[in-house]
Amino acid sequence: MMNGTIQCNKCGSKLVALSPRSVSRAYDKHRSQVSSKHRALNFLLVIGDCILVGLQPILVYMSKVDGKFKFSPISVNFLTEFVKILFAVVMLIFQARHQKVGEKNLLSISTFVQAARNNVLLAVPALLYAINNYLKFIMQLYFNPATVKMLSNMKVLVIAILLKIIMRRRFSIIQWEALALLLIGISVNQLKSLPEGSMAMGFPVTMIAYVYTLVFITVPSMASVFNEYALKSQFDTSIYLQNLFLYGYGAIFNFLGIIGTAIFKGPSSFNILDGHSRATMFLICINAAQGILSSFFFKYADTILKKYSSTVATIFTGIASAALFGHTLTMNFILGISIVFISMHQFFSPMAKVKDEIAVVSSEKMEAQRLRLKEDSFVNMAAGAAEDVTHRGGHDERQSLLPI
Repeated sequence: MMNGTIQCNKCGSKLVALSPRSVSRAYDKHRSQVSSKHRALNFLLVIGDCILVGLQPILVYMSKVDGKFKFSPISVNFLTEFVKILFAVVMLIFQARHQKVGEKNLLSISTFVQAARNNVLLAVPALLYAINNYLKFIMQLYFNPATVKMLSNMKVLVIAILLKIIMRRRFSIIQWEALALLLIGISVNQLKSLPEGSMAMGFPVTMIAYVYTLVFITVPSMASVFNEYALKSQFDTSIYLQNLFLYGYGAIFNFLGIIGTAIFKGPSSFNILDGHSRATMFLICINAAQGILSSFFFKYADTILKKYSSTVATIFTGIASAALFGHTLTMNFILGISIVFISMHQFFSPMAKVKDEIAVVSSEKMEAQRLRLKEDSFVNMAAGAAEDVTHRGGHDERQSLLPI
């Protein structure tokens, strides 16, 4: 476990021991005190994520030629990380130029080295993301875009379990029921995109697809949870500086993948621009934007909200897939989406809050009310004392006017 200090920008609290429980408590306190501006940010994050995540499988599908990719998927992931690194550097320079007097210089070597040591855990989600981004292309060889999106939404249940184990996140019974309802809604969609009896690499395609699906669900779920833990555990570090480390690690892992591919397939596969088209270039930009947006989700919101917003993106993916490629939107798909929306409403309902969280909020309200009552009683005492003095003075004046 990492040791250090968490400082929440909203509440100003500091936690010295960065255990999973301390990170979870810091997040709960931060979430209970969010402002309307922060809620507006979450809303914009959800809208942006729905658009970008919805476009991603469509562009991957458009990049296929005769059912195959003419380019190396690892090269797309490497170029995506490179674009995100450029964005992080530009924003870091912009943030450094607008720093307040007395703050640490973000561009100094000492700040960079210290932040690199504190955020070394970001290498774990970077490696997992490198694996997941490659699997996104492989999954498109076996499923259509809408089905890939629906399968990826199954991650939310795995993420919830990992959040409880790793970050000690607490969920109410209603929220667990909402997650189960989400899983049911996803399962209702039974889109079949694999021909019966087809073979690939000597095994039934369905078997390979199920293996890829299992890895496709578990790996990114672990990446999301570790990423949220790493970003929140160093909350006082600039998000652009953290992104620089995360994307830097990701670029290194993908570059190692390119080298490994060149060793097995020959030097010709080392050309990272070979086989790319306008669709892949647009895909790189969309992936970069989606990755940057995800970091804001994990730092300032949470992974569950991120996965639910990705689930909503399924509607966009399904409609676009039907309009562009003629894929049929079945009744199962429509019913599944309806159940997902019910699950989403149930999970974020005020009635679904954890009892401890409600108790904390209630205790804070009671404490504030107690302080107000104490202040009011002090004011009443002061006013009563002043009135008593005035009353005594008036009584003496009236008494002197009475006849003796």
